[in-house]
Amino acid sequence: MSVSDPASDPVRPPASASEADEAALLQAEADRLAAEMEEARPPHAGPAAQVGAALVALAVGVLGAIGSYGLGLGQLTQPGPGLWPFAISVVIAVLSVVLLVTGRGLQDSERFSRASLQTLIGLVTLVALAALLPLIGFEIPALLLMFVWLRWLGKESWRSSIVISICAVAAFYVLFVLLLQIPLPRLI
Repeated sequence: MSVSDPASDPVRPPASASEADEAALLQAEADRLAAEMEEARPPHAGPAAQVGAALVALAVGVLGAIGSYGLGLGQLTQPGPGLWPFAISVVIAVLSVVLLVTGRGLQDSERFSRASLQTLIGLVTLVALAALLPLIGFEIPALLLMFVWLRWLGKESWRSSIVISICAVAAFYVLFVLLLQIPLPRLI
């Protein structure tokens, strides 16, 4: 962030000493924050991590597309249960290919660390949701997924995790089952 010199601005009159001091303080604070953020940033993982992440995401997209195709796509006027998962899986696969092609030179990936376990937990719970969905419907797995994500990954309180999970699953039920009449596997 750069602060323009008020003295060089043809519209404004020359700055007083207090304005110049204030601008210098703001610039010093911005420089300090930028240095602090750079210091706290984890080390880069390098191009191999970019390629690895792209390949994993590509595999997820392709497997998701295959699995959702098996559920049945239906038609646009009568969508099947696999239509939206298929569309999302195709988007994931396409973006993964883009990352695979362009991501080798990027320096924004981080090395795997203890904090990376949250991503792994999120992935494992999504796989568990997908495995439980055809067996016991979407209500209980979706409720458990939301609760785990809010309570342990999001560090929300017990009360808010319970309330938000119940309300979100109820809203999904009303929207997808009652209003849109999408044939989801369900208990109710």
